[in-house]
Amino acid sequence: MRIAYFTESLPPQTDGVAKTLSRLMETLEASGIDFRFYSPFKPGTAFKWSERVRKVLSLPIFLYSEYRLAVPFLHPLTWELDRYKPDLVHVASPSLLGLFGLSYARRRHVKAVSSYHTHFISYLPYYGLKKAEDAGWKFLKWFHNQFHRTYAPSRSAAGELTQRGIKGVEKWPRGVECDKFSPAFRNDELRRECGAGERPILLFVGRLVKEKDLDDLVDADRILAHAGHEYKIVIVGDGPMRPELETAMPDAFFTGYQHGHRLSEWYASSDIFVFPSTTETFGNVILEAYSSGVPAVGVNKGGVTDIINHDVDGFLAKPNNPRHFADHVGILLKDPKRRRDMSSSARETARRFSWENVNGALIQSYRNLLVSNN
Repeated sequence: MRIAYFTESLPPQTDGVAKTLSRLMETLEASGIDFRFYSPFKPGTAFKWSERVRKVLSLPIFLYSEYRLAVPFLHPLTWELDRYKPDLVHVASPSLLGLFGLSYARRRHVKAVSSYHTHFISYLPYYGLKKAEDAGWKFLKWFHNQFHRTYAPSRSAAGELTQRGIKGVEKWPRGVECDKFSPAFRNDELRRECGAGERPILLFVGRLVKEKDLDDLVDADRILAHAGHEYKIVIVGDGPMRPELETAMPDAFFTGYQHGHRLSEWYASSDIFVFPSTTETFGNVILEAYSSGVPAVGVNKGGVTDIINHDVDGFLAKPNNPRHFADHVGILLKDPKRRRDMSSSARETARRFSWENVNGALIQSYRNLLVSNN
């Protein structure tokens, strides 16, 4: 089986898509499956599979300089693909690169699948473009219904796609490396570095953008502080909202992007993971927190509801309700024993999300498709 992948997101990017595809490549290599990736990014040699990535010409994306938009029509991709002769095409984004992958598959009569990673349409209201939502969903329906399968990461994402008229939706959830993210990586020096002392650390990990509902975290911080709670907020990540957040939360500690062992240490050195985002298709960072033994407070909307078991390993607050969010964080701040109990439950939840099982099921879906007449 030879598979050609088309994606805008690969390392050195650190978003959920890049992490998901990196783990998939490791599974493909371990399974002896031949594959190629076409992307604006080519990972460094630290990644064993980097030689399987073909870098495509690209342009920077306005407002998100760390991202790039591939321009495949200026690259001799058709010639390369004809030499490679893929049995299957997998497209990871509805971009120019994704359209090229779809077009190639149709022209060469190769079966094609897509995966749905990001609720781009739900981002539009955050940028004053709510009226464009209907047109966005019409485009996604047109795009995904040309594939034999569309893989969604969570029950909620799969349900929304199906409700919007997208056919052939299957679940492809995410996993976590429980050896990489573990309570064993707790580092008291990091706690001193950020000025936490004996105060519990509230950790956020992710891009600092409006669609993560970080304004709600700012409001929840004010509510918690006004109630007299003792805590330290640590923000791991970067993005266009960082200057605004630094002004709004002057006591918070901002680390910028963190990778590898240091990221694992920040998770394990924290006490409560706070994640107000309503736009997640899954929520990889919650799994990483859980694997590190850190309970989470999220919101009852989107893919995080597939992970957080309310009042067992964390809490699901009302969406876009900072006071309700702060109330649940406050419960854990006041009750260290409850935090410890939820920490153990969080670890157990994480163990159920094995990358080997998750990606093994995807590969089996590929095989089933290739032998079918659909």
